[in-house]
Amino acid sequence: MPSVAFYARYSSDNQRDASIEDQLRLCRERAEREGWHIIGSYSDRSISGASLIRPGIQSLMSDAQDQKFNIVMSESLDRISRDQEDIAGIYKRLAFAGIRMVTLSEGDISELHIGLKGTMGALFLKDLADKTRRGLRGRVESGKSGGGNSYGYRVVRKADANGEPIRGDREIDAFEAKVVRRIFTDYAAGKAPRVIAHELNAEGIAGPRSAGWGPSTIHGNVKRGNGILNNELYVGKLVWNRQRFLKDPETGKRVARLNPKDEWITQEVPDLRIIDDALWLEVKERQATIRKKYVDADGNGLSATKRKRYLFSGLMKCGECGGGYSLVYRDQFGCSTVKNKGTCGNRTQVVREDLESRVLKALRDNLMAPELFKEFCDEYTREINRLRMEASGDLGAKRAELKKVEAQIEKMIQAVMDGFYTPSMKDKMPLLEARKAELIHDLEHAEEPPALLHPTMAEEYRKQVDELFEALADDTTRLEASDDIRSLVGRIVVSPGKDDAVDLWLEGDLAGILTLAAGKKVPAHPEDERVLLTLVAGVGFEPTTFRL
Repeated sequence: MPSVAFYARYSSDNQRDASIEDQLRLCRERAEREGWHIIGSYSDRSISGASLIRPGIQSLMSDAQDQKFNIVMSESLDRISRDQEDIAGIYKRLAFAGIRMVTLSEGDISELHIGLKGTMGALFLKDLADKTRRGLRGRVESGKSGGGNSYGYRVVRKADANGEPIRGDREIDAFEAKVVRRIFTDYAAGKAPRVIAHELNAEGIAGPRSAGWGPSTIHGNVKRGNGILNNELYVGKLVWNRQRFLKDPETGKRVARLNPKDEWITQEVPDLRIIDDALWLEVKERQATIRKKYVDADGNGLSATKRKRYLFSGLMKCGECGGGYSLVYRDQFGCSTVKNKGTCGNRTQVVREDLESRVLKALRDNLMAPELFKEFCDEYTREINRLRMEASGDLGAKRAELKKVEAQIEKMIQAVMDGFYTPSMKDKMPLLEARKAELIHDLEHAEEPPALLHPTMAEEYRKQVDELFEALADDTTRLEASDDIRSLVGRIVVSPGKDDAVDLWLEGDLAGILTLAAGKKVPAHPEDERVLLTLVAGVGFEPTTFRL
């Protein structure tokens, strides 16, 4: 009996959870009429079909590769995907696994459906986007919001004569408008956005979306018109279509792209003005002065003050708030949250050279201690090699069984050719042929187990570490060595210690450690990760965290 799995989805433009159950019910009725065995169902709720970054479809494709069913059924092809490339890829992978695609709307799916319906799905998305933009443009040109709300305003909720909601109306929020005026006034007077953010947070004034204030919330991006200081709505100008959003085909995330200025739509809305023209111009003049200071003759922003990357940049974290540690004064690192928002209590600063020397010493004395790492490597190597030998043994057993089955088939054929035949041979031959096909399929799709780890892994690791430290001292090889050293570090946690001391905790990256130990330039095999935690706990050696 054929086995079938269902897939159902509804997108954000159809927010009705019952839609999933309706789709599955119709699929279930069809499968019962066909006499198919139902394996299960997969679904994605409130997710667009324009991307494959969906847990339901990913789970379906994973189980399809394991051949847990023979048929995939959905209400229609556009439920599975509306993207031409994605639907073609799904069809190709299912066909390779020998799995049929069936929909209630189109029936059995073929290459013809993929071409036509894929194109129709893509055109539908484009048409929907065009209609949405057309509707938003009309709303903007009538002085209403084109989507979202800015700090300083609140949404006006009212209905028309038919009871339908009237969308896009905003009005000034008196308290937030006062905060906006304060920000503009302070900035024009010479205060930095970071100082303004600190003061607002210290007074408990909530920022946009009730979050804390940060410098970027205030200064934003001049070209994109975001940030408090760049919002032209505050001077009574509603600007729409300043940027467009494209979906990254690799990640499925939206990426902003700036539109040409002649495509912007600007509408005067004097009733929403918060800032007068004189104050606005003062702010714009100060922004222009600051921009000019940090742009060179070629127009490259911040080139004159571009900071070089230090050995452990990006790996340091605050022990209290979890935020990053960045350069706050000359060669001193401090909590970025303290610097930008002032909402963290960890005011501890650490000199860069002191931090680097302490971490490097700890890497050599603790994380690379020969006796401890050897104990870990011995146990780790034994366990990984055991798993790999089991995998190799399973393949060997299947190869041996295949030879045996082929020999039995050959003997039976020879017996028939010699004139010897019994009814039982007729029943046994299909079973042998089926088993032969199954073994061939398993062997063709099986991955060869990785090579066994060398028992001298610990010695190799120590040798590699010594070479790393030698390369770190040489200017010609320092950059490459720095990258390798960084790969051994998960993160460095900075906390205040006693008597104004600085406590540092180093968390090693086991993947980087094992990659170096194996003498490879590629990460450890995925199966290695499954035994890391049990092995570390089992031998009592924990290379992941220790105090410096």
